[in-house]
Amino acid sequence: MTISTLLKGHEKDLGGGFVVRRYLPSAIKQAVGPFIFFDHFGPVDVPLDADHDVRPHPHIGLATVTYLFEGAMDHRDSIGSVQRIEPGAINWMTSGRGIVHSERTPKDLVGKPHRTHGLQLWAALPVAHEEDEPGFCHTPSGDIPEFEVDGARVRVLVGSAFGQTSPVKTYSQTLYLDVTLKAGHELALSGLPAEAAIYPITGELQIDGAPLALHTMALLDTTTAQLIKADADAQFVVIGGEALDGHRYMSWNFVSSRKERIVQASEDWEAQRFDKVPGETEFIPLPAKKPA
Repeated sequence: MTISTLLKGHEKDLGGGFVVRRYLPSAIKQAVGPFIFFDHFGPVDVPLDADHDVRPHPHIGLATVTYLFEGAMDHRDSIGSVQRIEPGAINWMTSGRGIVHSERTPKDLVGKPHRTHGLQLWAALPVAHEEDEPGFCHTPSGDIPEFEVDGARVRVLVGSAFGQTSPVKTYSQTLYLDVTLKAGHELALSGLPAEAAIYPITGELQIDGAPLALHTMALLDTTTAQLIKADADAQFVVIGGEALDGHRYMSWNFVSSRKERIVQASEDWEAQRFDKVPGETEFIPLPAKKPA
């Protein structure tokens, strides 16, 4: 079977009526390659009185990977990064030993009609890099390789495919593609990494003749090539990479190969020992539930 497993995901309200569809982690599969977290939000018309700002909050042991199709957000973090995130760009924030960041609606969009639509992924860092220094890297849309092949428009967001390589630096083999496929066309995916998945953003797909519905993630058997077909115009992403080097513990915004490290991070955040985001006075408190 080309499709080994289907993940339906579930909806989660992040507050202020901001609902996302979450696919990773799941009870079936903790991660696909290094990607241990996968949220799809929108497309949605943002109400004029909406408050979708994400106040400062911490991370350890992971890299956040932000990609927008519509809208914009302002990123600020505790190492001093300030970046407007817009459609088509890749924003890779390495938390390592610890970072704090906020994601807010840009002032020029507050109280004005606009739409938001995007993906938020986390890549767990290899054990050897879990405590690296934090960092932030913005790759503009124009620097992402984009090309046409077999009726498809392919953007290599992270990793390498079809002879093209993204400039985004990673800590392990990682693949992240944004593909738009015209109706009636087929795209062959070969040479995928050990773990890979496909997720339709718009439209429905066939994978070697097997249907893949909208808002369903397909975990792939990567031992064979995959033939992707779109009966109507469709857009999808491909994610994957080499398998994680062991299990990861997750609690709130913390990821680590060691449970005691998550406990320490939780205590540090509760005591406000993390570095602050310059110019920010708010923060998201530690949830009541702590790891056992």
